Amino acid sequence: MSRTPSRSSPPVSPGAGSQPRAQTPRPFPIAADGPSIAGVAEQAGVSVATVSRVLNGHDNVRPATRDRVLAAIDASGYRVNELARNLRTAESRLLLTMVPDFGNPFYAEIVRGIDSVARQHGYFMLLCDTGADPGRERSYFDMLRRRRADGAICLDPATIQQALGEASQALPWVACCEFDPEMGVPYVGIDNYRAAGDAVRHLLARGHRRIGLINSDVDYLYARQRQQGYLDALSDAGIAPDPRWRMNLNSLDYEAGASAAAELMRQPDAPSAIFAVSDTLAIGVIHGLRSVGKRVPDDVAVAGFDDISLAAQIDPPLTTIAQPMRELGETAARLLLQRLANPQANVPGVLLPHRLVIRGSA
Repeated sequence: MSRTPSRSSPPVSPGAGSQPRAQTPRPFPIAADGPSIAGVAEQAGVSVATVSRVLNGHDNVRPATRDRVLAAIDASGYRVNELARNLRTAESRLLLTMVPDFGNPFYAEIVRGIDSVARQHGYFMLLCDTGADPGRERSYFDMLRRRRADGAICLDPATIQQALGEASQALPWVACCEFDPEMGVPYVGIDNYRAAGDAVRHLLARGHRRIGLINSDVDYLYARQRQQGYLDALSDAGIAPDPRWRMNLNSLDYEAGASAAAELMRQPDAPSAIFAVSDTLAIGVIHGLRSVGKRVPDDVAVAGFDDISLAAQIDPPLTTIAQPMRELGETAARLLLQRLANPQANVPGVLLPHRLVIRGSA
């Protein structure tokens, strides 16, 4: 719905029985080639510079003034000439978000967080499915080189490193969730080592000693960190980790988790608990255990990682490590905007807190 600025009624001469006269709205000034930014400024009662600041997403405009300008824009039908603006400013107002797998629900809330902050600052977000393919990611980074996009947030930087090598540090991008502090690129994530240890310590506190690990590909830093957290938590409890209880997969989907769980159960002295490094794997694990006649948690306990929305809805509800997904996306977008505002600034890496969510599966 269009918003229109409120205006006070003009003063009327006092007199018995006098009524305020209805005010006739001013016609919107329209140039021959359509509504202009000057017309928007006149209608809103502000300067052209103020309208420009609102259109470009600057923060130094009072909320009431911003609302008045936006209402005038709505009323006029004014549209920004994006091409002309981009030619003047060398900005596209476009941010790329590179996701390795659209099918993984973990990314949904992160993307919403990125999009929310981008829009607040006058940027549009383009969601890019890379399929963890270095060639596809290289093509998206070519958009940065050619200034067809202003910056990028990547949720799979390992392939970027393969695709771009050291040149990746010179481009305006931020790593989100999966990151390597040695790359010299701003990042946001959680402490994967500590989070995995918390999950395993919870299983140990429940009395489990044979704890299996269903992990991702150890080419990923987060997979190595979570594996080390698992190993150290067992060692600290005086348990020698059995390599037969560890599985590394090249997929995080439900079917992969189900197959891995069934395979673990075929071993002698099979694990009495399984820690999976993603909720999609863990939900698959629960189905895989049922397929071989195992009950969760009576026969085998299961813990996951991420706390996607489905984790609380399955039967039994999944015990998991919760990542602050929305905040991860918002923080990644803010770090990227800091880097764009001052390319020479030292933008720090950020680790956000995780938490253990205890439900019925473990």
